[in-house]
Amino acid sequence: MPFEQDERITFIRGFLKRPQQVGSVIPSSRFLERRVVELAEINTARTIVELGPGTGGTTRAILRAMPAQATLLGIEIDPQFHAFVSSTSDPRLITHLGSAEDLREIMQEHGLAGANVVISGIPFSTMNLGRAADVLGAISSVLLPGGRFIAYQVRRRVESLCRPFFGRPQVGVELFNIPPVWVYRWEKRNGATVFADS
Repeated sequence: MPFEQDERITFIRGFLKRPQQVGSVIPSSRFLERRVVELAEINTARTIVELGPGTGGTTRAILRAMPAQATLLGIEIDPQFHAFVSSTSDPRLITHLGSAEDLREIMQEHGLAGANVVISGIPFSTMNLGRAADVLGAISSVLLPGGRFIAYQVRRRVESLCRPFFGRPQVGVELFNIPPVWVYRWEKRNGATVFADS
């Protein structure tokens, strides 16, 4: 399909320009998209944040699964990716060109008080420690009680980076993706973020 070809071409160009920001040479598979949507319990969420939507494959999967009254905020740092995902026609989607480090301010700018779900595909393995800490601190601060943080990553560095902020995660691997990726979930309860199965 022409749209899918355009998406792949745009994604590859973005990877070649900024491999440290993109983290993968091709978009997420439908199997990974489905796994992320299910782990995040998108069907029960009112406010969802996606960090690094890229060309919007996971964005569209979220939109298909989320309630009619819900809002999805997509924060993308790459102007080309931002333009691509902004072409998605859905009134529930807000797209913002900016950095995940500024998550709190971006949510305030769009009148969003807190998030039920934060989903991140941005590659924490390529971030320096200071920036990673800033991003994770911002995520922790906007998650509402009962909120879920989902991170899907090629490498496992995010697990140790997140430990001071979120504790132990629920961990799985999605093999039906190129490359296979680790999928993490944390859940925030009573002001603290804890292992989802505890």
